[in-house]
Amino acid sequence: MSDFLPEEFKKRMKNILADEYDEFEKSYENERYRALRVNPLKKNLNGKNAAQSYPENRDLTPVEWAENGYYYDEASRPGMHPLHEAGVYYIQEPSAMLPAELLNAKPGEKILDLCAAPGGKSTQIAANMRGQGMLISNEINPSRAKILSENIERMGIKNAIVLNESPASLLNRFEGYFDRIMVDAPCSGEGMFRKNEEAVNEWSLENVIACAERQAQILDCAAAMLRSGGKIVYSTCTFAPEENEEGIKSFLSRNPDFTLILQQRLWPHKVKGEGHFAAVLVKKGPSGVLPETDQNGTPPDAENSLRIQVPTSVSDLKKIRSFLADILKEEAFKEGGFFGSGKLLEFGQSVYFLPSDAPALSGLKVLRPGLCLGTLKKDRFEPAHSLALAIDPALAQKTEDLDDKESADYIRGLTRPAEAAPGWVLVCTGGYSLGWGKSAGGTLKNHYPKGLRKG
Repeated sequence: MSDFLPEEFKKRMKNILADEYDEFEKSYENERYRALRVNPLKKNLNGKNAAQSYPENRDLTPVEWAENGYYYDEASRPGMHPLHEAGVYYIQEPSAMLPAELLNAKPGEKILDLCAAPGGKSTQIAANMRGQGMLISNEINPSRAKILSENIERMGIKNAIVLNESPASLLNRFEGYFDRIMVDAPCSGEGMFRKNEEAVNEWSLENVIACAERQAQILDCAAAMLRSGGKIVYSTCTFAPEENEEGIKSFLSRNPDFTLILQQRLWPHKVKGEGHFAAVLVKKGPSGVLPETDQNGTPPDAENSLRIQVPTSVSDLKKIRSFLADILKEEAFKEGGFFGSGKLLEFGQSVYFLPSDAPALSGLKVLRPGLCLGTLKKDRFEPAHSLALAIDPALAQKTEDLDDKESADYIRGLTRPAEAAPGWVLVCTGGYSLGWGKSAGGTLKNHYPKGLRKG
């Protein structure tokens, strides 16, 4: 079964693992583990979030190192279910859930996910932020950045900005700016050989060295963008020491104001997952003293040092209410409600809701400046699909909850008889928001985006 592995790779792994190598090689005979992470940002019509309600009556085995992570059987095919399109869960390799857990994001912080596509770690970070603070999710590759933006939308995240920039370009704008930074660095992918044939075909010692050099540059940029006392989690999905422990050692020699708090490897012959590496790095404070930290590298007073959330301005809130008053209930506009903290941005015909402390974005390649609320079309306002996925369905003026078959038909773009009174209707599946429909003349016109329709 391990015949597909490059011979030079096997030779290196024998040197690294010694007596454990046979067990490691034997692990490639096993089926890979599959997992999903339930989205606590997503609420249903009963007011329960998905982390509370989705696991009910399901035989799911938890991923031990990830809150809300569960293994699933391949035969269940959760990626084909309407709940996936509703953002109730994110399908993610179980070992890849570790780094965001170590980052331990808090509500109210400024956080950067520097190499964020396709979005697994960003959506996990956002879940821990609970819609408060600001997350910048960046991806240098344009096509992968588009996928990242789509996943941010699908998971109903309202406080994320998606950029398509190089680390060096971001450094020019954000020196000493962020509280926490995730660096899930591009790597040689050795830990993914069991699930990714392309990684096997592209592997070489030369590529390992090239990846290590690129990772050093990325990590140095991240270090300069972190505030004093802040935390970086660096991760790869490779076994190569040059890209892991040796890379961290070299980083510390170049950046003596950082301290290594933790290094951790996940091996496929020891855990239910693929290969992964993560390191927690903390930047010393102005006096050169390292903040006292817990096992995840988090200062114990982090909860008490969160930035106060800035309420939405009266003028912005008035505009938002004028757009959405006939679509959302009054609770959405009250202090502490969905629009309780943030600011409005009108760009062309589109209207966005941004985190309250969002920076100026001019000169940056912005794919998503925040949560798109909708578009102004002549004398009417059309709510965006992203708003449907982000909003608590209990806040919608009108809802229609569909069963699995009806939901699949809706995702295909089919119309259906309308049960609700005329106007915008939040279409739900299993109680979770899925998209918009517009009721008129006894018919529910389908407003599920054409680019997302399936079947």
